[in-house]
Amino acid sequence: MSQKACPRESGDPNILMHENYRELIWMLAKTDFKLRYHGSVLGYVWAILKPLLMFLILNFVFSSIFNPRNTGTSHYSLQLLTSIMLFNFFAEGTMAGLNSFIHKSQLITKIYVPRWTIVVAATLNSFLIFLMNLVVIALFFAWYRFLPSGLAVLTFLAYIVLTYLLILGFSFIAAPLYARFRDLSQIWEVIVSAMFYATPIVYPLSLLPQKYHPIILVNPIGYIVHFTKMALTENHYASPYQNLIFVAFTVAFFLIGFGVYRKMEPKIAENI
Repeated sequence: MSQKACPRESGDPNILMHENYRELIWMLAKTDFKLRYHGSVLGYVWAILKPLLMFLILNFVFSSIFNPRNTGTSHYSLQLLTSIMLFNFFAEGTMAGLNSFIHKSQLITKIYVPRWTIVVAATLNSFLIFLMNLVVIALFFAWYRFLPSGLAVLTFLAYIVLTYLLILGFSFIAAPLYARFRDLSQIWEVIVSAMFYATPIVYPLSLLPQKYHPIILVNPIGYIVHFTKMALTENHYASPYQNLIFVAFTVAFFLIGFGVYRKMEPKIAENI
């Protein structure tokens, strides 16, 4: 591949904006998206159907348990749907980023491709699926005839961006590590399963004693899920101080992840 078509890597994070790299990332992401459902009868419908079926099952089981009249929770179904979609985005994005180098091992070992573009493309594929799920969320809000405030929608969009930064930060660390330590995928699957129950998805945070709230919210995806559904359905928001700390943590985590990747990048092909 010519240098013009795929310029050499640079440590400058601004290189993410290079036009050639954007085209490469988009091409890889589209290819992954098409291959993911290739050969299945329902095709792209599975991108929406899987989380939707999960929502329907959990909503059937828990909507009667967490009765709004008993817990003070309103619009439980909308909260559950939004929480599931957000958590699935995080879970699938981190897993896709973790596996990105292994799934593209032939591309890495046979031709020159800026390796960080493979990580970004893998996570972008999960983001495209999440965008499809956003349509489902909007349709359910319309079905329930509930219109969130403009500030709530903006808050939701901001949390989506922060979720993607968390996914990227994790992926930049995990992808090169997984090329060397192949047990990492199984370990992360177990951790994600535990995080699902440690995140206020099927239960409202108000159900837990106040002393446990900081423990739940120290989990980044727990923080995002809780304050997203509170903003959309209750018009309740985190304090500016809480959001400032969280944004600073997320940006720092992303930059640290990219820095760790730069340290491990030279040995990726060797480990694969």
